[in-house]
Amino acid sequence: MKAAVVFEKGATPQYADFQDPQVTKDNEQLVYVKAASIKHLDRARASGKHYSTENEEHQPKIIGSDGAGILENGERVYFFSKRGTVAEKAIADKHMTVPIPDGLDFATASALPNAIMGSAMGLRFKTQLKTGETVLINGATGVTGMIAVQIAKLYGAKKVIATGRNEEALQALRELGADEVISLKMNDGEFTQKIKEIHSQTPIDVVLDYIWGHSIELLLSSIKGDGNFSHKTRLVSVGGMSGDTIQLSSQILRGTDLQISGSGLGSWTPEEFKLLLTEIIPQMFQAAAEGKIKMETEVIDLEDIESVWQNEIPNRKRLVVLI
Repeated sequence: MKAAVVFEKGATPQYADFQDPQVTKDNEQLVYVKAASIKHLDRARASGKHYSTENEEHQPKIIGSDGAGILENGERVYFFSKRGTVAEKAIADKHMTVPIPDGLDFATASALPNAIMGSAMGLRFKTQLKTGETVLINGATGVTGMIAVQIAKLYGAKKVIATGRNEEALQALRELGADEVISLKMNDGEFTQKIKEIHSQTPIDVVLDYIWGHSIELLLSSIKGDGNFSHKTRLVSVGGMSGDTIQLSSQILRGTDLQISGSGLGSWTPEEFKLLLTEIIPQMFQAAAEGKIKMETEVIDLEDIESVWQNEIPNRKRLVVLI
């Protein structure tokens, strides 16, 4: 079969022949792959720079960790695989597949779940978002942030505030449900004052953060209590694009009703991950099929993987390989 294969650690994936995968366990099934998205995780693993590959003895391998395709019985599914997905065929765990509803194309079905994991899991389980609450999404102009704006609205947020540096993408978020947008290009004083004004008028219940770093320091200082009873804010870290560490004043913790947590594979329970597959992704797939969630993709053919691997993909789009 044809596949996107990394033959040497750190090398660019090549369009090449690779042996067909074999079903060897009762819980496995063959998938005829139709589309697979390329994410930061896939690039990091292919380059050998991801922590999960640091001590791994490299063997030629197929890139990709999930995809969308057709089972031998004709069922359309989204699936995970540890054995590579950017190939004509892949092996999926029977318990790690999600049906794709009619009306949803393979490209969107392959790209959407990663963004769902990076948004819905934090909103539902870490913040337990309630109808009518105010949500601030920090660093919302990336693919996952744009999905988060839409999911926050679907989960009942009354007001969604989005921050980011890309002005064009910020304005596009208004069309996706953001009630207010704030540029991270403001100077510190202007940004802090803006957050204080918003927090005093419509207290921020939830902060879903994708970038961490200096902007979170400013956000926390902006909602700091003044010695009186303060409004409770739940902050969930999903990413760290602006830096992995921050300086956090103990006064903020003592003077503010603040809950800080993170959302990622290591922080989810087995029960929560099961609900991701059985409830959350199916719900969001249906919303996308009905046009209630919109996602942009940049599609390429499998045979072009090598020529586009190093290309910069537009910030608001997910690269998807069609097979």
